[in-house]
Amino acid sequence: MLEKAYYQCPLGIVEITGSEYGIQSVKLKTELTEASTEFPEHLKACAQQLDEYFKGERKEFDLKLDFGNATEFYQKVWNALLEIPYGRTTSYAVIAEKVESPKAVRAVGMANRNNPIAFIVPCHRVIAKSGKLQGYFYGLKTKRALLQLENPSSFAEQGSLF
Repeated sequence: MLEKAYYQCPLGIVEITGSEYGIQSVKLKTELTEASTEFPEHLKACAQQLDEYFKGERKEFDLKLDFGNATEFYQKVWNALLEIPYGRTTSYAVIAEKVESPKAVRAVGMANRNNPIAFIVPCHRVIAKSGKLQGYFYGLKTKRALLQLENPSSFAEQGSLF
């Protein structure tokens, strides 16, 4: 049975969806204002691990994920994203090489855009080959905030000391 809960993070309210088969989605919901006070059993670990992540206490998630009916290519990309270490970034081109589709850079970008399990499947760690922040479903400000959380020395904003 699919269950939902709403977790409050520093970026806003996050909707967590999943079942005994795993977490199916973690999505930032800008229109919601209240978090859940109780979490269904299958979603408790996800909320706890997200809490630890946003406090800077967790660098890897240990959750069962359920990609559902996603295409094989999308699943390959999302699994490759799971291998990007905390605090590090890679490019869309590197992910395309990793999934043995070197010419599919744009398709990798689409897989990132359609990633249903934000933060946990770290599509925010994928940047342009040039090193610039590029594309993020929740906007570049959110992408920078996540990268800054994970690696403040490399992703501090210009002028952040003043």
